Order: sequence, then structure tokens, then C-alpha cells
Amino acid sequence: MNRNQEHGFFATLASSPSTNEFVKGLWKDNPVFVQVLGMCPVLAVSNTAENALAMGLATTFVLLMSNILVSLLRKFIPKQVRIASYILIIATFVTMTDYAIQAISVELHNSLGAFISLIVVNCLILSRAEAFASKNGMGKSILDALGMGFGFVFALFCLGAIREILGSGSLFNIALFPEGFQPWVVMILPAGGFFTLALWLLFFNLLKHRKTS
Repeated sequence: MNRNQEHGFFATLASSPSTNEFVKGLWKDNPVFVQVLGMCPVLAVSNTAENALAMGLATTFVLLMSNILVSLLRKFIPKQVRIASYILIIATFVTMTDYAIQAISVELHNSLGAFISLIVVNCLILSRAEAFASKNGMGKSILDALGMGFGFVFALFCLGAIREILGSGSLFNIALFPEGFQPWVVMILPAGGFFTLALWLLFFNLLKHRKTS
């Protein structure tokens, strides 16, 4: 394969509908930094990178499995009860996730608290079930769920890492600064979550403005 053929191959791959379903959730339509969805767990559990990563992966699992099931059952679920059916499907996988986290680490389960159960009402998951999985096949629904899920993980980790580094002087409980470092305690408090999120939203809006100008 020569250079022109190689360039054409990757250009076709990047512009294919299947690839776009995955990539859009990572950056272009990021659920947190662009669509501003799921703000409750984003602000509540992003005080450490570990909590943020765990919540992001848990949400991704529920999103993926619910998208698959909704897509498979989309022709059998009556329109009159579709939202109730989606919530039941999501709640099933949230319960499985809740028990799995508790079995893996009781400490992590206690840190995430009620926000694991609140994944049921995360508007990101319900919106993808209603707007995408219920209208598309399983292949596209999987790519959509993975893209949006990893985009959610990326956003939570960006928030959690910055808040933990500045608020505790560590990352994944590993000290990064000398003993004389004075942590910014406000960063691990609720105010720090709002402040960090505002800076990330500003950054994404500036990128979007520069791209369109």
C-alpha cells in the first residue's frame, strides 16, 4: 500500500458513519464538556481521580448494556411504555453494578455512596436509549455507547485528577509534591467541583469558537 492509498484508507475510516458514532462522544459531542449532561455525579464524586474513574466506568457499563438491550428489543417495546421499559432495563444493570463494586471494594462503594444508584436517573443513559439505541441496530448502538461512555470517563477523570492534585497534592493516592506543599482544600470541596468544571467548559467553548471563526 503506497502513501496515497494509505492516506485514503485512513481518511475513509475517519469519515465512516460507524467510526463517527464512536468518535463524536469522545470530543465533538462530549456528554459533559459539550452537552453538559449528568452533572450530579460529575460534581459530586470527582473529588479524587479514583472515584471519578470508578463512576465513569460504572456509568459506561450501564450505558453499554442498556443500549444493547434497548436496541435488541426496540421492535417489541410498545411506544406507550418505552420510557418505563428503558428505566427498568437501566435499573437492572445499575443494581448489578452496585453489587459488583461492593464486592470489589467496600471502601470505594462507600465513597461513591448513593451516586451509584442515581445512575438510574442519569439523563445521559436515558437520552442515548431514547434518541439512539431505540432507532438503530446493535452495532451502531454499541459504538455510540462506547463513545459516549469513554467521553464521560475522560471528562470525569479530567475533573478528578485536577481536583485531587491541587486539593490533596496526590494522584491515585500517590504524593506528587514535597512535604511543604500546601494543598488547595477548596478543590476537594463542592465549590472546587464547580470551579474546575467552569474552567473546562470555558476551555471547550474557546476551542469551539476558534474552530468556527
